[in-house]
Amino acid sequence: MTPASSGDTFRLACELISRPSVTPDDCGCLDLIAARLTPLGFRFERIDGGGVCNLWARRGETEPVLCFAGHTDVVPAGPLEGWDSPPFEPTVRGGQLFGRGAADMKTSLAAFVTGIERFVAAHPHHAGSIALLLTSDEEGIARHGTVKVVEALAARGERLDYCVVGEPTSVNTLGDTIKNGRRGSLSGTLRVKGVQGHVAYPQLARNPIHEFAPALAELASIRWDEGNEFFPPTTWQVSNIHAGTGANNVIPGTCEVLFNFRFASVSSADELRQRTHAVLDRHGLDYELDWHLSGKPFVTARGKLVEALSDAIRDTAGVETELSTSGGTSDGRFIADICSEVVEFGPVNATIHKVNESVVLDAIEPLSAIYERTLNALLPPNRD
Repeated sequence: MTPASSGDTFRLACELISRPSVTPDDCGCLDLIAARLTPLGFRFERIDGGGVCNLWARRGETEPVLCFAGHTDVVPAGPLEGWDSPPFEPTVRGGQLFGRGAADMKTSLAAFVTGIERFVAAHPHHAGSIALLLTSDEEGIARHGTVKVVEALAARGERLDYCVVGEPTSVNTLGDTIKNGRRGSLSGTLRVKGVQGHVAYPQLARNPIHEFAPALAELASIRWDEGNEFFPPTTWQVSNIHAGTGANNVIPGTCEVLFNFRFASVSSADELRQRTHAVLDRHGLDYELDWHLSGKPFVTARGKLVEALSDAIRDTAGVETELSTSGGTSDGRFIADICSEVVEFGPVNATIHKVNESVVLDAIEPLSAIYERTLNALLPPNRD
């Protein structure tokens, strides 16, 4: 056994990976984490619902509050024949730890715990409070997970000062990338109405595909904004178009279009809705349009949290980190409602959601050390 595969963080990561917690099933991961934190004096609150397990844990009563947030659920393993070892049997080979959730994000959860354990052991009277916000509903529909905990905390006026979400953000090596924000995500389901008929008698029908085509071209050509220093320009993309009966001699009566905005903080969801409706109305379409906002954009500028985490990465891994807002959404979009500084940081993300998901062994204990150094910087042990 190598030193990298004998550390406390490695062992806890293996325990978590061995639990097949496919969303929204927690498989006892939260209980395992709570058992490790109980001797440290954490208070625990389960905010479960809708078949989802949520844990809010806090040590301390004062400010500032530094929260570590993440999820115990994983995506399905996929075809088992594609795995070189069983996905829920943590396996070491070639300097890597393999298993579903190894990178996304059970190694981060283990590193949270062990980093906190060492910090509290060294500084039992640290300033401020340490918190954890964990859910089993991040990889799924995310309606009963972090968002519900945030709503409960907001209802009683409980806020966070700093939050580190353990998403796998690194690109090539541990520490090269921190996500300091995410774009918003606004989806639309558009139904353009026409009149069904025989293709030989188009004068007796109205083809919704033909009627929508000019509006589609206009929407696709719009430059919605210019972005800013943190975000690229907002994008609009069609993901699905469906119309017709499957027969080649029938003009369809309706055309359904699914589309999505990934939008920068310089645009609002309301503005994007209004501009879309303006285009559709200008083209005289008979339509229905349902909207779903799955996440507002958020961004954390350089400040105490970014600097503390960047310094911890530099001191531990010898890497100068870069800030990025690329990629999809995360639970950070919910936490930003009660926390002014939210970032995501975790291991390399090259294998997430793939068969043979893995994390580099030599990155496991350094990840824990980075979280510990961040605690040292933001919750100074000034009362020891």
